[in-house]
Amino acid sequence: MNLICSRQLLATALATVSGVLPTRTTKEILKNIKLTVADGVATLIGTDQEVGIRYQMPEVKSNSTGEVLLPTQRVTAILRELQDPEVTIDVTDRSLTIKSGQSEFKLSVEDPAEFPEVTAFKEKDYHILVGSVLKQGIQRTIFSTDVESTRYALGGVLMEMRKDSVTLAATDSRRLAVYTAAASAHGSVSEEVVAPVIPAKAMQLIERSIQSGDQEVHIALHANDVLVRSGNSTIYARLVEGRFPRYQDVIPDETTRTISFVVGPFLSAVRQAMIVTNEDSKGVDFSFDSGALTLKSSASDVGTSSIQLPISLEGDDISVTFDPKFVADFLKVLDPSSQVTLKMVDENSAAVFKADDNYTYVVMPLARD
Repeated sequence: MNLICSRQLLATALATVSGVLPTRTTKEILKNIKLTVADGVATLIGTDQEVGIRYQMPEVKSNSTGEVLLPTQRVTAILRELQDPEVTIDVTDRSLTIKSGQSEFKLSVEDPAEFPEVTAFKEKDYHILVGSVLKQGIQRTIFSTDVESTRYALGGVLMEMRKDSVTLAATDSRRLAVYTAAASAHGSVSEEVVAPVIPAKAMQLIERSIQSGDQEVHIALHANDVLVRSGNSTIYARLVEGRFPRYQDVIPDETTRTISFVVGPFLSAVRQAMIVTNEDSKGVDFSFDSGALTLKSSASDVGTSSIQLPISLEGDDISVTFDPKFVADFLKVLDPSSQVTLKMVDENSAAVFKADDNYTYVVMPLARD
């Protein structure tokens, strides 16, 4: 097998596919990326056997057919150090040769026949989302997952699919992010609501695969897995087992206080307050009155801080303690010039942040000392 391609395009493809490779595994073969060439098309394949990706490389020159396992770390290092814009790959039964300019590398390789397959997208029935919409939805929810939790469902993002809409929800039991957007369907998609939990790792791959805002993303849901076609990538993932919490029950129906603020200045104030915190004293006191928000933090071995910010408050004054990281995580994914509202009942109940009509973020206050 022989092919010629752009060094930069190959490096980009490797970086995309390597995101799925396991960091620790007893199966050494999974540390490789499989390269297949057929009909002038090159495809890179990577998997950890729970999540997998197929990435089709553009602009490849080849008249041959074949496959090889690329030792990911070494090939990545080679491409990083080469200077010429083009590379040539030659493959024999047990070796891989990479040539570029005056440089040549001959590497030993494993048997590609032993590498697990990743399913190609051949679905006729699937949901359709606009790339920019799904990318934004993932960015606004994935930080609320808890991949370390023994409650496996918290390690993924709930994707509640209808024929004309999608709702993404993620929680670590201390906060909840919910994002809703329009969707459409192709073929015979079920009229019933389906709500699988997709692993956070797969959602990260999907988000990275969306390079053009107006591109379509196709999502085919099955009983135990999901298949996503996005640009040059096809992503496969086994669904997360376990029951996802009823997120609707967490969002208060009625609140007694509403605060409005601009994202940028509020995020700056929160970040300032975070400076004077430590592991033993994570909380920051948020005191809201009719004209200002005062953020106070203190740590015995660090010091104290007090930051004020003008706000608009409807309702009685209130003081509540939040983990500032949770507040900052929400604000960081928003446009700094956008307007956000915060709705609260009291200092012990869930606080509801809302951005636009389609994004809700709920945070539980910390117990006050």
